[in-house]
Amino acid sequence: MTGKTKPRSRRGLLTLLLGILLAAGTIVAVAGSLHRAPASASAPEAGGSAAQDSAAGKGQQPGEAPAAAGEEYRAIWITYLEYQQMDLSSEAAFRSQIATAFDQIKALGVRTVIAHVRPFGDALYDSDYFPWSHLITGTQGADPGYDPLAVMIEEAHSRALRLEALVNPYRIRGSAAMPKTLAEENPASAFAADPARADWVVEQGEGLYYNPAIPEVRALIVNGVREICENYQVDGIQFDDYFYPEGADDSFDQAAYDRLASGESRADWRRENVNALVRDTYAAIKEVNPEITFGISPQGNNDNNYNIQYSDVALWMSQQGYVDYVMPQIYWGFDYRTAGGQEQFAFENCLAGWLALPRLPEVKLYVGLGAYRIGVGDGGSNPQDEWFCGENLARQVTALREAGADGYGLYSYRWLFGTDQPQAAPETAALTAVNG
Repeated sequence: MTGKTKPRSRRGLLTLLLGILLAAGTIVAVAGSLHRAPASASAPEAGGSAAQDSAAGKGQQPGEAPAAAGEEYRAIWITYLEYQQMDLSSEAAFRSQIATAFDQIKALGVRTVIAHVRPFGDALYDSDYFPWSHLITGTQGADPGYDPLAVMIEEAHSRALRLEALVNPYRIRGSAAMPKTLAEENPASAFAADPARADWVVEQGEGLYYNPAIPEVRALIVNGVREICENYQVDGIQFDDYFYPEGADDSFDQAAYDRLASGESRADWRRENVNALVRDTYAAIKEVNPEITFGISPQGNNDNNYNIQYSDVALWMSQQGYVDYVMPQIYWGFDYRTAGGQEQFAFENCLAGWLALPRLPEVKLYVGLGAYRIGVGDGGSNPQDEWFCGENLARQVTALREAGADGYGLYSYRWLFGTDQPQAAPETAALTAVNG
């Protein structure tokens, strides 16, 4: 079996310990020392430490190295939506399908896979903090008998592909059925059942989220990231663009604001809560292994990041101790116009705005490209012909290179390889050519 060698009973002990510590208002690092579904197209988007683990898929195989750090960053997302198209019922079935996917990715000229490992406060890896993901067995908390992340690392590194772990830091439930039932050992279940900690999780519509204001919640998230870095030979950690839940009124964090704020405005207080998580995550990663990269993929509309999700991306780019890269999701075409005729989100205009932001020399700017737009369009008031030309993503790659961006990511795998969309094949052929 691919996975950790430690006994499963340790999870129960640590879960009990976690509950005790949380009740006392403190989380310690017991372990030792996360893509949004596309928003409406009509508007801009507001290895184990033991040596034997390496041979069991925990890390890079001997003589097989990921792509050199100095090369152009070329990535593709494999998200929970891709897993829903796969058979995860056994290690053999999953390994076969992920190997095929990685062969296709390698042939495309892409060098990094960004794989979802914590999409809903649950884990596609063996965790002492979060329950097994329902995406594997259909039931959150059910042990699948193998370790999907360990399999992906082994298969990626055997092909000289980097593997970054994608984490949604705050999201617990995306809808009433995703997941339908939380595991008993899910920390969110314990928080919600305890009146003293009831505001540690907050509801928004059908969604359920960890409250970004709570220091103990931030520690839980950071410890979860630290655990991945300590136990798996990942090449990077990426946070998705979910931070504060969109659409929530002030009531969801009123109690926390009254208790924890120090006179600052609610907006500034919320932004600092997110800043603290990002700083602490970066520090934890670098403490474990300075070579592991930490990046964030925010919305392409940076006003939404700042004012709706309370994510100060410009700060993260310009000050040390936050990120190694940002990858804004610029999912619009060259010709994109809003219904009101505005063109600031057209691909080259939006890219220019991001490139103009002050940025530390060591912080890279990558660009998220919307593969899900091909053969469909971006929903703008403009003609949609470019998304039917069979080479629009390749054109965008050429444009971002000429503009001086450091690389790109494709959202996502299924729109290029898991679809019957007739434009997918010519788009992949054109991308392969520009990557040659």
